[in-house]
Amino acid sequence: MAKLTVIIPYYQKEPGILRRALASVFAQTFQDFHVLVIDDCSPYSIDEELEPLSEQERARLTVISQPNKGPGGARNTGLDHVPGDSEFVAFPDSDDEWTPDHLKNAYESMSRFSADCYWASITGGEAFYYHFDVAELTESHSVVRLQEAPLVVEVPDLTNVMLRNWSFLHLSCMVIGRPLFEKIRFDPALRLAAEDVLFFCDSILASKRTLLCDDAGAMRGMGVNIFHSIDNSSPEFLRQQFNTWVALDTLEGRFSRRPADVASIASYKNTARKQALWSQAGNLKRRKAPEFGLLLKWVMRDPALLRAAFELGAGKIVRSR
Repeated sequence: MAKLTVIIPYYQKEPGILRRALASVFAQTFQDFHVLVIDDCSPYSIDEELEPLSEQERARLTVISQPNKGPGGARNTGLDHVPGDSEFVAFPDSDDEWTPDHLKNAYESMSRFSADCYWASITGGEAFYYHFDVAELTESHSVVRLQEAPLVVEVPDLTNVMLRNWSFLHLSCMVIGRPLFEKIRFDPALRLAAEDVLFFCDSILASKRTLLCDDAGAMRGMGVNIFHSIDNSSPEFLRQQFNTWVALDTLEGRFSRRPADVASIASYKNTARKQALWSQAGNLKRRKAPEFGLLLKWVMRDPALLRAAFELGAGKIVRSR
């Protein structure tokens, strides 16, 4: 069997997206892998996406179909089906494309330095402006340089760094070893946001060694899926922000004894509250009813949402004078 398992959750609304991702997987310079595609009840059929594959490629791919469980639930299904002799697992999104040496760099680095968690950098267009690469991270944080070509580093207290800004991490560029994929899972309840950030933190905390590689591991795509259709006027936006707050609240419990980390998480939680409230204010402006049911559920878990509402309301009154 293969040394590495590739898990791809599939939920797309346009043709051609998965086949591009698969083409980049099968074009890897490291070829000792098997692919698990989790068809999460995709609106667009997977059959046509697999047609361009050769017979040899098709033999190295398994499709698991299931009722829709969201991205975390789909990846968990993949993790539950990793063969017993796989050493590593990688997680490309179905709308991203890997660079040719991604798996080679990951496998060689993780094997050489006995690591069980790895990220490469990612590239993207202007819409991806907020992401930055590992080389940029080395300019602002203390790192241990393990290798120069490609540049591979360790970051002391990586959790503290990522909790202040996790925009250098992307799931499509992550590879984990058996000690992690045997026990760590995504939170399937977080269907719209932040399930990856929670998984990142849990992986780093459990990892004996985490590596960051500056070489780009993937090029970000723009598949037409549930996430790319959400903005602050979308009916799903409030739920997305609530998912983000829930993940952050969970993280706050993980780091309750580390005040600096709690402060970073608290700042993100407040941002989620404000964005949620502004979206509901926008609904009122558009003469649409706020989503009172979810707001009540949020307030029951987080009374600070009411304080945030009063602060935003007071600020609006002051600005109007």
